[in-house]
Amino acid sequence: MPFSSITESYRNWRQYRKTMDELSRLSPRELDDLGIAPYQIRSVARSARRG
Repeated sequence: MPFSSITESYRNWRQYRKTMDELSRLSPRELDDLGIAPYQIRSVARSARRG
């Protein structure tokens, strides 16, 4: 695996974790204001890492 692929994978993972952490800290009301249900947090985080 080329170094650039490893670096890109790490960046994607970090973006996923950052998004997960930030969304997980929000209250259900705040999530609702954003149009996100609590069960959608993982999906939203996966989408965020893809750009």
